[in-house]
Amino acid sequence: MDIIEYTLFLIKSITKNSDMVSVKEMGSDDNTINIEVLVKEEDMGLVIGKSGMNAKSIRTLVQAYSYLHEKKKVIININSF
Repeated sequence: MDIIEYTLFLIKSITKNSDMVSVKEMGSDDNTINIEVLVKEEDMGLVIGKSGMNAKSIRTLVQAYSYLHEKKKVIININSF
């Protein structure tokens, strides 16, 4: 499982419309991976969470996964459509 699949797994597990989730790598360099997460507008609150706690937790888990496998910094942008 790569970092994109892992991020997709985490996001799908907390959304109602899991079939409408999109996770893409949006360019990377030697030290950084940029990931864009797209969810439906109604799922945005679930992904962000109260005071941003879910988003912070997702970023922490993905960063830990990256550290264990690729040793790169991860930047996650969460948007809705």
